[in-house]
Amino acid sequence: MINQTENLKKVTISEEIDRRELFGNLDANIRILKDNMEVDVMQRDNELILRGKDAERAAAVVAELTEILTSGEKLDEQKINYVIALKSEGLSYEGSNIDKDIICFTHKGKPLRPKTLGQKKYVESIRKRDIVFGIGPAGTGKTYIAVAMAVHAFKNKEVQKIILTRPAVEAGERLGFLPGDMQEKVDPYLRPLYDALYDVLGRESAQRLKEKEAIEVVPLAYMRGRTLDNSFIILDEAQNTTREQMKMFLTRMGFGSQIVVTGDITQVDLPRGKRSGLVEASKILKNVRGIDFCYLKDVDVVRHELVKKIIGAYDKYYQAHSYTEDE
Repeated sequence: MINQTENLKKVTISEEIDRRELFGNLDANIRILKDNMEVDVMQRDNELILRGKDAERAAAVVAELTEILTSGEKLDEQKINYVIALKSEGLSYEGSNIDKDIICFTHKGKPLRPKTLGQKKYVESIRKRDIVFGIGPAGTGKTYIAVAMAVHAFKNKEVQKIILTRPAVEAGERLGFLPGDMQEKVDPYLRPLYDALYDVLGRESAQRLKEKEAIEVVPLAYMRGRTLDNSFIILDEAQNTTREQMKMFLTRMGFGSQIVVTGDITQVDLPRGKRSGLVEASKILKNVRGIDFCYLKDVDVVRHELVKKIIGAYDKYYQAHSYTEDE
């Protein structure tokens, strides 16, 4: 229950709520509120008194946090920051639906779940569509979720192979200048895909499946001329594909296959004059039935809270300036 006067809100805390869970160890959760909003917080009996510019929004956040605890979920820093970000956009967490949606289990038995509403919609699209584009900033879990969904499909025998690919060396694939054989040249650029695989499957299991060719981790250039049946195929860093590479990749799809394309259209590294295949595909294919485009936002960032702030600062700068590479 929330009572209010000008710039002051009072939130009544139910006796059923564990104060330690709500406030956090040494009031850590309260500090998160104060650090992210212009509000002072005081506790008096069974009430929280919120005073300041953001008192109304802070009261809505506290009410949402109590609902999350009532539903049986736990609070952590990421979840609290996410609720705060949602409330700034006038949205609700709907946490019970997110927390119960398990994608798969890691090799250590840890359940992998979507952590935001954007991620949940992304997962639902992958379950329903044969081709899904996941577009959004760094840290939104685009690649990790795609890999988890691929592992789930493979373990359930929905596909026979997982194929992970990305353009190497800023999409130019000028690998001849690098030392070593072809595998040694491309491995550094495929490392993020390996990291996600190892985290979900475990290093030994992933390597065994790779030796059996049930998993392929290859540069995009290796896709040309192939038809990929019964496979879960992930194209990562797709913003760095050319228009020709994107068309080539999408037309590799065979029967019984599924494609997930991930990328961040704000981080295109192509040379001047080269149009991003991801940007073009988002315009050409947006109305094609059977293809979904999922746009993740800053609020969906699940890395360190500073990552979200960095992305927001850059976005604000780009909007305020006519940015060029020569600045």
